[in-house]
Amino acid sequence: MLLELQAFETKALVGTSLPPRRIATGERLMRAVREIAGPLAEVVSHAEAPWASITFSGARHTLVLRFAGSDAVSDGENFVIVLPEHEFRLRGQLVADAAVTRVDHELVPAPLMEVECEILLLSED
Repeated sequence: MLLELQAFETKALVGTSLPPRRIATGERLMRAVREIAGPLAEVVSHAEAPWASITFSGARHTLVLRFAGSDAVSDGENFVIVLPEHEFRLRGQLVADAAVTRVDHELVPAPLMEVECEILLLSED
């Protein structure tokens, strides 16, 4: 005896979708950093550490970006200038500090720049 699968109703499967995925704060921050770093920037690493004071809580994010090639290095130099004064718009978060902590340049065999930055996010809750 063979079952005919078409004979069974599958209403529950039709039109079912997963609920929208909530984007984590770290991912939203990385998207914002990529926007000001430019399309040629590569995020090499991202670390997040909890941070708190008596009145505030949040997280310190450390990012390393690589800019390979002369056009990318130009974007990287602009990123170093713009980051400390950039007005981030992250829902529920306040950027208390954004600083470039390290910049490494290489010219041989090809232009390369690596930038490390720290961004302190405070929860607005």
